[in-house]
Parts: sequence; structure tokens; C-alpha cells
Amino acid sequence: MLLFSCKIAVVIILKLNEVLTEKGKTAYQVAKATGLHQSVVSKIRRGEAKMIVLHVLDKLCDELDCKPSDLIVHRSSKPGANKSARTPQTHQTTVSSDGMTVREVRKRLFATTGKMLSRERINNYITNGTLRTTQPGGKGTPHIISEADYLEFETWYKENILKQK
Repeated sequence: MLLFSCKIAVVIILKLNEVLTEKGKTAYQVAKATGLHQSVVSKIRRGEAKMIVLHVLDKLCDELDCKPSDLIVHRSSKPGANKSARTPQTHQTTVSSDGMTVREVRKRLFATTGKMLSRERINNYITNGTLRTTQPGGKGTPHIISEADYLEFETWYKENILKQK
């Protein structure tokens, strides 16, 4: 008997938390206004939802006066495919498709400095605020780091860590 094991990469990013912040609303207020159960809205907000029924997405969009593309971003699992211009340009403060995951930060930092940091080390930099994220990671959701935040971190790392060694 031959068994195969595979890991599925998260390619859909839920941005309800960012939209709520932008609109100045809480998950509780949206749940109350839409008639959705608060746990449904909270799971979507935290990025823990495994699926979203279309009528739920419709209610969220109506209440928050936004489009589905404002709440959901698709990140291709193909290498280099995330640089396309497929994401909407309506919200400059939200995560764009060229945001990097911790894995991509590790690879890029290695390419520029020659040092391969562990995921735990990078997560520690995120936790202590040295490396900022545009989307905080959670259960099943990756941290997303913008290009600007990464470049700031890379400069800091070169000046403070590499010079000490």
C-alpha cells in the first residue's frame, strides 16, 4: 500500500478584519446588523473560516459597503505568480497580492544577506514588532508582510544584527 502526504498551501486570504478597522465597525456590530451569528463573523474576521456561503458574503458586502474582492484576496500557489495586477487598487492600506509570507521573507533575506533565519526567529521579530505585518497570522492564516515593511526590516537587520557579528 502506498500512501501520499501533501500539504495544501493557503491561497485565499480573508481581509474582513482590515475592512472592519477601515470602516470603524466591530464584528459584533456587523453580526447584529446582518443577522448573522456572531461566531460566523468572528471566524471570518480571524481567518479561521474554511468556507464562506455566498449569502453570508453578500450580507457582509451590503453592510460594509464593499465588494467581495475587498474581503478576499487570492494568492497563487505558483512561484512568481503573485506579482500580477489582479488585485483591486481601491484600498491602498489593505494587503496586496505582492505581500510576502514568512517563508518568502526567509528566502529573500537569505538571498540578500546569506543568512537563513528560522521561521521561529522571524516569528519572534514579528511578535516583538521589529518586523511589521499588514495581516497578522492566526490559526491557519499566514502573516503577510508588505514590501515596504520587509525593506525596512532588511535594512534594520543588516545594520543591527549583521554588523554585530
